[in-house]
Amino acid sequence: MSAKYFQVAQGVWGLKQYFVNVYMIANRRSAGKGWVLVDTGIKGSEKDIIAAAEKLFGPGTRPAAIVITHGHADHSGSVKELLKHWNVPVYAHKLEIPYLTGLSSYPPADPGVGGGLMTLLSWMWPVKPINISRNLREIDMYEGIPELPEWKVIHTPGHTPGHISLFLPLNTTLIAGDAFTTTIAESATYLFGNIKHISGPPKYITTDWKAAEQSVHELAELQPRIAATGHGPVMRGRELITALNQLSRDFETVALPQSGRYVRRAAIADERGVRYVPPVKVGAKQTIGFAAAASVAAFLLVRSLW
Repeated sequence: MSAKYFQVAQGVWGLKQYFVNVYMIANRRSAGKGWVLVDTGIKGSEKDIIAAAEKLFGPGTRPAAIVITHGHADHSGSVKELLKHWNVPVYAHKLEIPYLTGLSSYPPADPGVGGGLMTLLSWMWPVKPINISRNLREIDMYEGIPELPEWKVIHTPGHTPGHISLFLPLNTTLIAGDAFTTTIAESATYLFGNIKHISGPPKYITTDWKAAEQSVHELAELQPRIAATGHGPVMRGRELITALNQLSRDFETVALPQSGRYVRRAAIADERGVRYVPPVKVGAKQTIGFAAAASVAAFLLVRSLW
């Protein structure tokens, strides 16, 4: 992989690793020194993240902190390895802490929501927790993150219980994690091709759709002029505002799956982790889908060995 980064906004850069983005925020001199890493990509991303940081900020650089928008494996995958290199605080919402301290697994993915190859393969999605207790800090939602004094932290649950987004009022830049995406996360073609298309949170791993819808409404009300998400290219200006407003207005028809494990009944979680997961109903179509997913996964695995 390449450590080539891209510009998001003044003082904000992104790095795409396979199908997920991580971000680096440099504080203005008047707002405090240093820079902050937002999310850590999939497992094995640490070398490219370090290389990109050193290109931007100089050899031997280290962030003042790491912020985790949510603990899914594609957003926290390399955090343990990065902490061996950078012994810095890691900030997360209190409802995300159980998944970052080994207390609770996430609810399983839902391959029954449809939408593309990534959905079919989602039964393999890792949901077990990691443990970074030593470095973990709970975000004070009133005071924000000390290392990002100008950025507002917004609780945007739905995709996960403690999902957060970051917003800079100064130039209305939004880092939205997976509260919404700027590509079709269910489609391997869109996801790996980084093809622009504003969408709701990834359907196959979102476990509370009412909360997800409310989060999109709240972010749309901010009217951001720049949006950087966990998956997909940066969107800006009128294109972004128009698309995000439409997503908010038509969420039930364009983002909500027609069927799925969590559509009618959400998973329930608290500060101890997952407390309830709705049962799955496996019908004929889902059985075929699972079989197809297993076949595709087996093919990809065999091909990767040659």
